[in-house]
Amino acid sequence: MSLKNVMNEKGYFGDFGGSFVPPQLQKVLDTLEEKFYECIQEPEFIKELDYQFQQYVGRPNPLFHAQKLSKKLGGCKIFLKREDLNHTGSHKINNTIGQVLLAKQMGLKRIIAETGAGQHGVATATAAALFDMECIIYMGEEDTRRQSLNVYRMQLLGAKVNAVTSGTRTLKDAVDEALNDLVENYDHTYYMLGSAVGPHPYPMIVRYFQSIIGREAREQVIKQEGRLPDYVMACVGGGSNAIGLFSGFIDDAEVKIIGVEPAGHGIATGKHAATLSIGKPGVIHGFKCHVLCDEEGKPLPTHSVAAGLDYPGVGPEHSHLKESGRAQYVSVTDEEALNAFQELSRTEGIIPALESAHAIAHAMKLAPTLDKDKILIVNLSGRGDKDVAQVFEILQSRQKN
Repeated sequence: MSLKNVMNEKGYFGDFGGSFVPPQLQKVLDTLEEKFYECIQEPEFIKELDYQFQQYVGRPNPLFHAQKLSKKLGGCKIFLKREDLNHTGSHKINNTIGQVLLAKQMGLKRIIAETGAGQHGVATATAAALFDMECIIYMGEEDTRRQSLNVYRMQLLGAKVNAVTSGTRTLKDAVDEALNDLVENYDHTYYMLGSAVGPHPYPMIVRYFQSIIGREAREQVIKQEGRLPDYVMACVGGGSNAIGLFSGFIDDAEVKIIGVEPAGHGIATGKHAATLSIGKPGVIHGFKCHVLCDEEGKPLPTHSVAAGLDYPGVGPEHSHLKESGRAQYVSVTDEEALNAFQELSRTEGIIPALESAHAIAHAMKLAPTLDKDKILIVNLSGRGDKDVAQVFEILQSRQKN
């Protein structure tokens, strides 16, 4: 796969991307880019990456035909790409295994990362433990409350979790603190960015390691159904699980691509994180993308029942896919995601992450409108063990009220 076919020499996807950072940090990013290209052209690096994907992560994971859900909805065939079956329970491990191998090649032993739902933090702590590296995770204080189980999992794996108390105390603020750490400690630290966001070359790096999702899904659907799908769909916060799936089908014009954002309490309430739906082009965290911001360009507070989708920006490639018309982006409310969380659990015996439940929710709306011979692939980006206590509290409080 040639990354330069989808991105220009300056790290832009169309008008989006780039690197807007201090000169000192730009030197670090330039070194990272150079080392990344060197590694992915090295047979021994790819051999070890493939080995870890197979023997540690557990790939390939299934493309599961959700027959009961498909039948219940009365429309198309729904397939689930089972990233929830990966070691650590989500797609995040694909990226952290790849990046920890990159850090190893660069001789860096201190790993820092940001996390929202905690899945990237857990995956980072896991990879750091595997390769005997120091690990520091930045997580918004509000997210540490919502995802307390994942906080303990990170600590159990040997990571130090720093709760961020600034701003809205969520993912955006965790990214801020991680970047501050990198600026101060760049000479001995590797920043393992968790989504397809940030200054170049991070969106490209994350895309590369997550593209295994799309490659596998493409091969599997052709093997199982004898053709490409009609639709591929995934939730979008920063957008790594989505770009991982979409990358396998972007060049196939007949395959429709749909990203599903969090509408929170509803777009009209202002309490949401539907960046591509109503955001405008701007710069956040050192790159250009659609941003939810005020008239002065400052990022607005966001909300989603899913901590991993609670971000005021989005991956630059998603911004490009929207502006070019290649992909469609829709939004789903907290209520719809909670309903989908319960529906998939009861119908197929699969508890999805709240993030993934957003994509399931839109699939539940779209599928009944399609003919029975149509094929829809939904990326089940993570499992919902981490969310069960949160959903239980929400549903219990409703019963009391």
